[in-house]
Amino acid sequence: MKVVGKVPDDTQPLWRYFKVERLIDFLRSGELYFASAREFQDVFEGAISIQTFESEGGSDTFEPAFEELKRLTKVSCWHRASHESDAMWQLYADKWRGVAIQTNFDKLVTSVKPFRLSPEFGVEELWVGNVVYKDLTKEKLDVSFLERFWNKHIAFQWESELRLAISLRLAEESGVSVPECGIKVSFDIEQLVECIHLGPSLSSENIEAIHSCANEIGLGDRVRVSSLLGVPRYT
Repeated sequence: MKVVGKVPDDTQPLWRYFKVERLIDFLRSGELYFASAREFQDVFEGAISIQTFESEGGSDTFEPAFEELKRLTKVSCWHRASHESDAMWQLYADKWRGVAIQTNFDKLVTSVKPFRLSPEFGVEELWVGNVVYKDLTKEKLDVSFLERFWNKHIAFQWESELRLAISLRLAEESGVSVPECGIKVSFDIEQLVECIHLGPSLSSENIEAIHSCANEIGLGDRVRVSSLLGVPRYT
């Protein structure tokens, strides 16, 4: 595994927020979806600078080579934080009705299993690193095509993101067919999961389903209730 930028601390806490059905599928299958980078809604994904309306002139920023690299780069995004995030619950966990997995950097990188796009092909290289946020209206990045995926505009700094990615460029150059969308990568679930946090607005039916699934795979004692369900005190 190759690290992009500074090596994250082994104990750096990481979170991944899920809708219930996706979390249950992940726990049972051990397979996590790595999206193609061009599936992301962020129009600034991979940009090396941003031209503001105040800037003079115009330019065609479309880069066919980079668009192909986005198709060939499959990414898994994790939130770096020492605590749960209300914003993440809302955006990525079905408006508080989802579930979150808590882990750390060491558990993440040691739990991911070797990935082969095709049985006869070699193991694909994994890349990992913390995303760096910069003001792209004031500076132009001088980074490789692949490193672009770990550099984002400062407006997205609230995401506090770590990315795990697989580049399938060499696989395609070797004649292996690469999916247009994402791929599924296997993990050792027992090694990965530190805690499973239940969203604050989960239905009783979904709570029961998650407890049942966690018990099936021996992780029943790792299920926790969101701190947002705590009783506020005012005196």
